[in-house]
Amino acid sequence: LTETTVLLCLLLFDEVARQETWYEKTQLFNYISLVKILVLPYYLPIYIYKKGKDVRTQDLTCDFNPARLRPETPLMCCKCKTKYFCLDYRFLQVLPASIEDEKLLVDILNFLNKLLREQRASLETDHLKWMLKTLHTNPKSLLDLLVRPESQVQDAIDEIQTAVRQQLDKELIRLFNTLLFCSMSVTDREGLELAGSFRTELALKLLQCLRLTDAPHFYGLPSLERILRGMVHVTALPDWSTYSATVEPITICKKYLTGLLEVISSFYVEWGGNAMSFMGKGVTKSTVLCLLHLSHEMMAQAKDMDWVSLWSLPYDNNEEQVPSQLGLAWLVPLWVDRDPEVRFTSLGIGSALTSLKVGCIALAESCQNISGGLSGTVINILLDQSECSMVRREAAFILQNLLVIPIPTEDVKDCTWQGPCVYDEESGLSQIGKPALQALFYHCHFYEHLNQMVKHCYLGCYMFDLDCSKGDNLIIEKSDFDDSLNLWKVPSTQSQSSHSLSTSDTMVTSRVTCQSDTTTTASPSRHGSPMSVVLSKQCAVVTPSLLSAVCSLLHNLLVVTPKDTGMALQQAHLLTALSSLVNANLVKRYILELKAPLRHSCHVEHVKVQVLLLLQCLSSLSKLLKSCLLVDPQLVIQDELLKPLLGNSFMILSIRSKDGLDTELTSALHETWIDCFNFLATLLWKSGQISFPSVTAALANHWTAIIDTICDCINLSATCPALYMASLQFLSALLTEEGKRRLQDKQSICQNPTISFLLDEVDGCQASVTHLTGLIIQVYERKSSKDVLKQVATSALLSLLAVSKNAQKCALEADLIGNCVEQMKHIHAQMNLDSLKPGKTQKKKEDSLIKQLRCAMQLLRNCLFQNEECKMAALKAHLVPVLHSLWPWFLLDDSSMQIALHLLCVYTANYPAGCGSLCWASGGQPLLPSVRSAAGNSLMHNVMKLATQISNESSPIQQMVFCLLSNLVLSHDCKGVIQKSNFLQNFLSLSLPKGSHKNVSNVSTLWLKLLLNISLGEDGQQMIMKINGTLDQIVEMCKCKHKNNQHIALLILHNICFSPANKPKILANDKAISVLSTCLESDSLDVQRIGAASLWALLHNYQKAKVTLKNPLIRRRIDEAYSLVKKSKTMPVCNFSIK
Repeated sequence: LTETTVLLCLLLFDEVARQETWYEKTQLFNYISLVKILVLPYYLPIYIYKKGKDVRTQDLTCDFNPARLRPETPLMCCKCKTKYFCLDYRFLQVLPASIEDEKLLVDILNFLNKLLREQRASLETDHLKWMLKTLHTNPKSLLDLLVRPESQVQDAIDEIQTAVRQQLDKELIRLFNTLLFCSMSVTDREGLELAGSFRTELALKLLQCLRLTDAPHFYGLPSLERILRGMVHVTALPDWSTYSATVEPITICKKYLTGLLEVISSFYVEWGGNAMSFMGKGVTKSTVLCLLHLSHEMMAQAKDMDWVSLWSLPYDNNEEQVPSQLGLAWLVPLWVDRDPEVRFTSLGIGSALTSLKVGCIALAESCQNISGGLSGTVINILLDQSECSMVRREAAFILQNLLVIPIPTEDVKDCTWQGPCVYDEESGLSQIGKPALQALFYHCHFYEHLNQMVKHCYLGCYMFDLDCSKGDNLIIEKSDFDDSLNLWKVPSTQSQSSHSLSTSDTMVTSRVTCQSDTTTTASPSRHGSPMSVVLSKQCAVVTPSLLSAVCSLLHNLLVVTPKDTGMALQQAHLLTALSSLVNANLVKRYILELKAPLRHSCHVEHVKVQVLLLLQCLSSLSKLLKSCLLVDPQLVIQDELLKPLLGNSFMILSIRSKDGLDTELTSALHETWIDCFNFLATLLWKSGQISFPSVTAALANHWTAIIDTICDCINLSATCPALYMASLQFLSALLTEEGKRRLQDKQSICQNPTISFLLDEVDGCQASVTHLTGLIIQVYERKSSKDVLKQVATSALLSLLAVSKNAQKCALEADLIGNCVEQMKHIHAQMNLDSLKPGKTQKKKEDSLIKQLRCAMQLLRNCLFQNEECKMAALKAHLVPVLHSLWPWFLLDDSSMQIALHLLCVYTANYPAGCGSLCWASGGQPLLPSVRSAAGNSLMHNVMKLATQISNESSPIQQMVFCLLSNLVLSHDCKGVIQKSNFLQNFLSLSLPKGSHKNVSNVSTLWLKLLLNISLGEDGQQMIMKINGTLDQIVEMCKCKHKNNQHIALLILHNICFSPANKPKILANDKAISVLSTCLESDSLDVQRIGAASLWALLHNYQKAKVTLKNPLIRRRIDEAYSLVKKSKTMPVCNFSIK
């Protein structure tokens, strides 16, 4: 039976398809009737036609029941799919010719609307594009039904016909709104173009529907409300005005603005605001919401045009017959409308207008006649605890925008923006700009109110049985609610402060009255005032979105008045209170709820919105705390604030964005990550030494997850570069502080597991660290040198290689060392080639190449740091010959020379093979030892030459070159090169300070450190003594004061005493023996030990020394030292041996 019925349906569809439905005047209902067929198993109703009389009764009316459809039900099924859409598409292509056709179209549209709403998530793109194309390109489209000819409107005198047409208009608007919603899912180019063209054409049709005349009071409110609701849907998406081929976007926006402002002025302003207007609630709400959308569209399309002035409303004064400009004052009554959504939306318009300087000025001028001016008004709304959060949030946005314009600190003439103005009646003084702003905050107890906001903040998704006690003294006059027009009318001179600013009792103060845009401050009343500032007992719930706006406002206040705002935040403990609201466990719980199967769609949407709000709140708080760190780190680095916040921040950063989150949530999470990373990086930059232990302790609990998150951020470098940069900047700051800790080598600084331990020793983390290092190396090698992404990656890689053995191992496996050496070879060849082409362009190119060269050397330096395997790889890659070839370029650039010397210091430290490679000739091959330094053309010779040429004692290059030489002299080959040269003769040319109380020069200290390393071996000890005058120079330096390392010269003398060949020369030098014996009388235990050990070394296996040391003076000193040894166990044991 079912198959037969379906077949009959198909035959009837074909028959109807042959008819020119609605094109001819023939009444098709003479032979058509409507039958409802339920196609099993989904009970999908299908419209069909059959010849016969009109059987369209209540029982046969198509009643689509969405509950009968399963969630996975396709829009159409089986063979009925094509025929169904063929039929419905024909209805979209033609216009009804009679009242019966209109009735039929109403039913069809009703069914289609229900079907599209139920199946909009699974609507096929091809079907949607076909419908959009049909409505846009068809010359007789359903869009034309929105704007009827005037004759049809006048003929519609029959009640039934009027009702049908009203219902048809209602279904049409509903269909168009549904199509607008469905078109948001289109992603291909053709679909986006069709959707945009449909939006713009629909916008133009709806604009015609307003039909503004000389008597707009006689609008049909239901029809007007439908049109406005359609305009709200059309204008909701950006760029809705840009798809017209004949009309400019800004022209469409101007026409919309004119029409909407006329609706506002006709129904709201001229009727005395909400006191007398019969304007429907839906009309008001839709008009204001459409204006909000329009403000953002005009902001995008106006470009350099002054579009804010178009929003000013003219106002005719009938008594004086002089037209006056109402300006933007028409917004103010809407700010205190009975409907909170109207208040919220109208304040949103103010927020959009004040995003420009001209808007701030225009709105402030329009609020001159309001007590407190614009600043006082929005502060009053913001601090009104009985007001809903979304309204207060928009007030915060306006105040935030007002702070963007520079505010003067005093009265400046010819200044277009002076900010608030406060006049003190008692003192007769006025304050303008920043002082006035601070006075406003003081009188309205601004920060105390913000603390109350934090206390009343609710982070949950739902609230049940919430009982907010109402204020006992809350008195609301009827005029405050119903006569909102009085708020912007010129007040009477006898009673300037008689009108309140809002419907609540949270006033700025009764001592604040209005004169122009100034605020008058009088002395407080003895008995108090019912309008004085008190914390209202009527408290509305504060949402995270409001706190987000408050954080953004405080951020701007820190920029405008950093010192005053910082002090106020500290006194109110506001930052601690705000940070205590961050709850990462709640966010993670909500995300788990979103991932749970079989959840109701409404609940999922609510939970999703709450997650977005919580993430936004954390993001705004992170920005605020970052600003506080820049103003004064002490505002943030408090244990009660920092430790819980760090734990929650890292927990948020450990959420994996790939785990089933939709696009919107993922985007919000990434934005929150950016702000969290920026805050953490700033924390480490500004107060790393204090905050680093807390950061490390919190990070240890989520270390592997954070590393994985950073890896995800690196993979998003193309789509989200800000997140990539923020994550790597945090990593660089963190690893830099770890490097500082390792250099200080103070265990007390970080009692928790160190970052190096987490990188190299934690089980299961090595793979993540290796993956992270590999990703950063890939970015470094693949990105252009001018790409800022490469610069950030280089900084992070430098820090990572400096503190992690795992990272160095990964770099070795990735052949980073070989690649860097090859890059240096290429740079050298390119610079040599470019040097033959003089010019400014070549100079810039040379500078770029030098920067790349420095970067490569720095990476090599950190990769080789305390890693012998990497040093072996550098040796095989012929690092030293490459540096040798680049030496002439280093001599021209001190910064490059310093980096190169630093690299060589790291390379030669505790690596004899590396030290020996510097002695090779320029060819760099160690095959024939006979060629080593034969021609004096090794890198070792260049280093020695550089050490003798530098004259500036404070030069970093001088320190580096002697540090390198100190490493090299530990190698036998390098000692041989020094011995064959006259390098040590330069030590004798050092000038000594006159008098024993003067300090030795920095150059002398560097030479002493070098000689100390030479004296560690017997061959070096003899090399020092072979130079005539060296012993006397060292002895004289032992008598001088030293800034640091006071005992270096004494240690050198101590070391050369151990060589048997040197003992006769030392014993023959009375000054040397006197210095050593004098050490026994020193107050320093170290000096006593060095002197005693030196004398003992001279006595060991050398009988002649006993005769020399039996000198009475020396014997007396030894006896005294011996007696002290017996009294105290802390004295050097060497004194026993000497005795």
